[in-house]
Formats: sequence, structure tokens, C-alpha cells
Amino acid sequence: MSSATSDIILDRMMSLHPKIIDLTLDRVWRLLDALGNPQDRLPPVIHIAGTNGKGSTLAMIRAGLEGVGLRAHAYTSPHLARFHERIRLAGDLISEDDLTAVLDECYAANNGENITYFEITTCAALLAMSRVEADYTLLEVGLGGRLDATNVVATPALTVITPVSIDHEQFLGDTLAKIAGEKAGIIKRGVPCIVGPQPDDALEVIEARAATLGAPLIAQGQHWHVFEERGRLVFQDETGLLDLPLPNLPGAHQIENAGAALATLRALNLGEDTFNAAVTQAQWPARMQRLQHGPLIDSAPDAELWLDGGHNAAAGQALARHLAILPKRPTHLVCGMLNTKDITGYLSPLAAHADSLTAVSIPGEANTLPAAETARQSQLVGLQATTADSVLSAVQTISDNDPHARILICGSLYLAGSILRENG
Repeated sequence: MSSATSDIILDRMMSLHPKIIDLTLDRVWRLLDALGNPQDRLPPVIHIAGTNGKGSTLAMIRAGLEGVGLRAHAYTSPHLARFHERIRLAGDLISEDDLTAVLDECYAANNGENITYFEITTCAALLAMSRVEADYTLLEVGLGGRLDATNVVATPALTVITPVSIDHEQFLGDTLAKIAGEKAGIIKRGVPCIVGPQPDDALEVIEARAATLGAPLIAQGQHWHVFEERGRLVFQDETGLLDLPLPNLPGAHQIENAGAALATLRALNLGEDTFNAAVTQAQWPARMQRLQHGPLIDSAPDAELWLDGGHNAAAGQALARHLAILPKRPTHLVCGMLNTKDITGYLSPLAAHADSLTAVSIPGEANTLPAAETARQSQLVGLQATTADSVLSAVQTISDNDPHARILICGSLYLAGSILRENG
């Protein structure tokens, strides 16, 4: 089969519903039933929701499992360079042939009915994972939780809720409590739930939902603690203390994500060797990723180039904390964002750590915030801002003026994806 076959089918799937996002589970249940309910034949499921840290936490859990020879399916979104990144079968990215086959099967079973792109591709992922042997299935929520297409497993082994913050208000609600209610929708009766650090308003909602369903909570600050001490990661729960290396994923916020991953692995009772692998072997692109090769590196050979896909206020705060601990170096942002995001909330924490910002529009993205508007709002939070026609042009200009600069490309996973397709 041609490597473009799956892309053709995916493009066809985009036309099956007039909206990109339309939160309900009715269409998913219909298609899963037509497919023989593959969600009921998955290896034990760990279901992960939250606003920030879902992907990194999943990556650490997967690294821990694989570090002791276990095989894990994984479903994540969005992808950065190729759709295949969303689906791992027993540790390996789904092949083009297998992806094309399950997409075709789902398209035929859907029989032309309305269904969103995310819903039908999630069904395809579940179908693919149901046909390959593995020890665990890691499912990352796409949006929210309660009505997300991944929320179809009746009794997962565990659920996990990473930090909740304001994001996607138009779909999830305009308060932290409402958003937390949607995330808590993945909690199942009697199933333990690992809870990362939460604002009080969010934690109250999660606790109430868990109490209603008799789901034991294993919550940060109550049942487990994690912190850095003398260049090491210390995790402590009722079982005892773990003294581990710092996470290989950069950023102070990865300490908290590691805590949720370690609490999850501890709950699975898989042994001590999982813990070291979780913090030292995880891989997750576009989370403060250092670019090493490609046209951007060629255009600025003496600069230090980084890529980060965070895009909300909490991500901006986490990124600012990480910039604050890096060795001092002139730092310039190249930023492109979607028009649905809180740009000033994202950029405000970064203003104190950047010498300038160059705004770009995200290539090929209809919902990009125009570069001029990104620059205008950047100036409102105190950043010296200009615009460029492309990331390459921005990097070249920064490098010409400051050859040894630190350049951070940031603001959107969609921007990060376009960068990795050309510089991955």
C-alpha cells in the first residue's frame, strides 16, 4: 500500500461531521457496537485525563511498564508529524498497513453516518488495540473526559487525573469547577483514581464524584508526595520512600507528572524496577525538546534551539519556571498560537524571561491567530514583539542579531508539529 493511503482515508473522515468537536458518546457507542465492541476486549486500561501533563504522565507510565519487559498499547492525541504517532500497539507505532486496514473497516462500518474525525479515529485505535496482545492499554483523553470518545471502557484498571486548569472553556465550561467535573467524568465505580496536584475548586469536585461512585482516591498531598531534593526526585507514599534520578523530560513541572506516574505504577504493584525506568526512559516530543538537526539548526548553528507545544496559562507558568533555572543566556521566543487560546494568560509568565518575541502564523492552520495579533497582545504583557513570515525567517533574523541566543519556538502543538515535520 502507498504510504499516503491512510492520509486519503483520514481526509475522507473529516467530512463525516460538520463540526470538528461535538461532545457526545452516542455516535461512538453506535460505531463500536457495529464493530463488535472492541473496547471490551482491551488489555487492562489506564485512562488519563487532565488539562496539563497527560501526555508526559502517560509517557512515564509507559516507560516504567516497558522498563520491566511489559508491553503497552498507547493512544494519544493530537499527533505532531504523522497520525501514526497516536496509536502504539504493544509499544510500536501502528504500521501503515494496519492503520489503513482499521480505518477502512471503521469507515465501512460507520455506513456514512454523522461522526466526528476524533470519534471515528478513536474507534479505529480501539479496534486495532483489541487485536494485538499486550499487558496494558494507556488511553489519553482527547478533550474533557465525561463525553470524550475514549470514555467507553466500563471498568478500567485505574484512572488518572493530572492537573486541571482553565482551557477549552467553550466546550467544558467557564469555571474551574465545571471543567473539573468534565475531567472527573472518567472516574468509574470502585476503580482507584490517581490524582495529581489540583486547585481546591477542582479537587472538591473530583472528591465528590469519587465519593458518589465509591472510587478510592490516591491524591497528591494526601496519599503521596513528590519533590526535588539535592538534585534527586523523592517520592513518598504509605508504602515508603523512593529516591530516584530527576526526570529525563525537562522542566520543573515534570516532577509532578513523575509523581502521578509513580503513584500509578505503585498502585499496579509491579515492583521497584518500574520506577527508575519511568523517570529515566520516557520520551515525549515537543515538551522543551532540544532541536538537534534540520533547516532551523542549519540557519542558526551557534544558537540553542528549543521547541515546546504548551499553549495555556498553566503551560506558560511551567515554561517560565523552567526558563528561570536554565543557565543565563539571551532568550528569544518565536510564538504562534490558535485563536481559541488565552494568549495573554500564556505569555504573561514568560515576559520576565524573554528578551523578545517574534510572532508567526501557524502554517496550514485555519484557526491560527494572525501573527500581527499575537505581536499586539505580546506587547500588552511587556514583551518586545515583532512579526515574521515564517519560523525559519524568525530564527534567521534572531541569529543574525544574536548568534549565540537561546531561541524557544512555542505556543501551540500545531506549530510544534509543523516544526517537527521539517526538523524532526
